[in-house]
Amino acid sequence: MVDKSELHRMIRVDQAGEFGANRIYEGQLAVMGDRGPHSAEIRHMAEQEVAHRERFDKVMAERGVRPTALQPFWSIAGYALGAGTALLGPEAAMACTAAIEEEIDKHYSEQLDRLAEDNSDPELAEMIEEFREDEREHRDAALAHGAERAPAYPLLSGAIRLGCRIAIKVSERV
Repeated sequence: MVDKSELHRMIRVDQAGEFGANRIYEGQLAVMGDRGPHSAEIRHMAEQEVAHRERFDKVMAERGVRPTALQPFWSIAGYALGAGTALLGPEAAMACTAAIEEEIDKHYSEQLDRLAEDNSDPELAEMIEEFREDEREHRDAALAHGAERAPAYPLLSGAIRLGCRIAIKVSERV
């Protein structure tokens, strides 16, 4: 059975991830501006991520879930990752999105499997499933916009995916 502490960890890490995504897109748009290649697509994805974070913020407040203590770090790291990949070029910005969304798809799928074991929180499961579909769309859009043409794509993608997995594990607990 999924207990209250596990549900709180799920909500905490998911809110942290959505917050980090907000900061990544802010960093990318700060570098690329409104007229850069893929800026419209990035802005659209950023708006969805803001809505995701706002919904997780609301759930956290309703359920008394504390945010991760690492939020200030994720704010800086997310912005730096976004700005840094945008400085490498529009394809690298898309590679960042593709890599992160691949990991988030796996993460959300694991959470949904866990929640389905005993149908312990259908409201949370429905929200995660909705967001997972948005994240899959973001990944697919990033790939369609040239993510795999980024310089050193396998290395860049692998490093970002590893960092994402570490951030997930750390944010669940801290």
